[in-house]
Amino acid sequence: MFQKLQKIGKAFMLPIAILPAAGLLLGIGGALSNANTIQAYPFLDVPFLQAIFSVMSAAGSIIFGNLAMLLTMGLAAGLAKRDKATAVLAAVVGYLVMNATISALLGIFNPDGAAIDTGVVGAIAIGSIAVYLHNRYHNIQLPQILGFFGGSRFVPIVTSFAAIFVGAVFYLVWPPFQQLLISAGEGIAKMGPIGTFFYGFLMRLCGAVGLHHMIYPMFWYTELGGVEVVAGQTIVGAQNIFFAQLADPNHTGLFTEGTRFFAGRFATMMFGLPGAALAMYKLVPSKRSKQYAGLFLGVALTSFITGITEPIEFMFLFVSPVLYVIHAFLDGVSFFVADILNISIGNTFSGGVIDFTLFGILQGNAKTNWLLVLPVGAIWFALYYGVFTFFIKKFNVPTPGRLDDEEQSVPTVTSKESISDESKVIIELLGGPENILDVDACITRLRVSVKDANAVNKDAIKSMGATDVLVVGNGIQAIFGAKAILYKNNIADYLGIDE
Repeated sequence: MFQKLQKIGKAFMLPIAILPAAGLLLGIGGALSNANTIQAYPFLDVPFLQAIFSVMSAAGSIIFGNLAMLLTMGLAAGLAKRDKATAVLAAVVGYLVMNATISALLGIFNPDGAAIDTGVVGAIAIGSIAVYLHNRYHNIQLPQILGFFGGSRFVPIVTSFAAIFVGAVFYLVWPPFQQLLISAGEGIAKMGPIGTFFYGFLMRLCGAVGLHHMIYPMFWYTELGGVEVVAGQTIVGAQNIFFAQLADPNHTGLFTEGTRFFAGRFATMMFGLPGAALAMYKLVPSKRSKQYAGLFLGVALTSFITGITEPIEFMFLFVSPVLYVIHAFLDGVSFFVADILNISIGNTFSGGVIDFTLFGILQGNAKTNWLLVLPVGAIWFALYYGVFTFFIKKFNVPTPGRLDDEEQSVPTVTSKESISDESKVIIELLGGPENILDVDACITRLRVSVKDANAVNKDAIKSMGATDVLVVGNGIQAIFGAKAILYKNNIADYLGIDE
């Protein structure tokens, strides 16, 4: 089950990875073509510039408008064992047929009723069914008279018929289910900042094992994140609502309260974790401090600029899980504080300075209260620095550079040729080609399914630069940072694993 959830979470990362670019287009285009922005900065009122900004805004909006289909495609691409292109085609066909079935049934039986938008839930349902049918039937042999429709051609056909049934089921069950989601969202809203705290705390805890992708999409893209009417259209999901308001030139006042599912990230990612990095660096013995300066500066800047926190979190997660729980608690408190201060900054996928600038500063303090992030961030920097310094010294946590072995080395960037050679070595350390069932990777983790976890040489893999190696059942996660995807590609090529 753990491995399946890992794969689902990773599959979602494929389409979600598109969002930063779409967010940049929508953020810059929407902000600089906004009537209030033009009034404040008249030099922007140039037809040529406004045409460019309008195109940018439209280009970004179309991505968010079709996010459910993109999630369906990502799920199929991520979970298909072979011939992924056919699986994606089947998923798209299924998604279109499912929605067409719902629309047809509404027109027949409930022409005056509200439209049904299954959003990410429908995407998950039809994407899962499409990939299941693909993995089972992509090599099916039909009778000779129907032979043309055999093999991979059969998959989109059977998926389309299955999608008719799925659409009919959604037509029957979605209205009450939708109301249930709305009630759940209202329940969280009634909890107020306490509910926001639990959202941030639990999501960060799940991030330790890479399962946070199973949590936040339900709040970002479904009724759990709120329901609002923007520019005459009913929008569901915290992120969808935020970007709809961002694209609406007539929107005034603070952005939706759904931004409470984003705003707490900025203090942690831009200030708190860099403070933790400084604390760990300061505790490195002076004779080795220069050797580790670049390492800690790199992970701190990564967190500050992009909001990608895994590189720094893996420095202490495995050597001190309790410290990670403390970090998760502080992150939850950051969400709590942002909520009570009415900080209303949205984001694409992270809480780094890029999103902070686009969706905080450029939108104006009147809409976002972004200025409050600065004093909160200063407090969070000091808090993380103090807590990490105390805890590491008190319990002698072996963070990088504090180990007794003075000969330890900091992983360095290697050439393409050495990556290739190292991949061959990693295959042997994983128990050899015959022990490897599947290989994959996310941003920082090499994820491998093996037959026998006991055949994996964890210590030797660590010696090759892995921050740590996590074993759950027959699933292996080796944290290599940015090199993980390079190792994955090389290993897949050597083993002949079909992408």
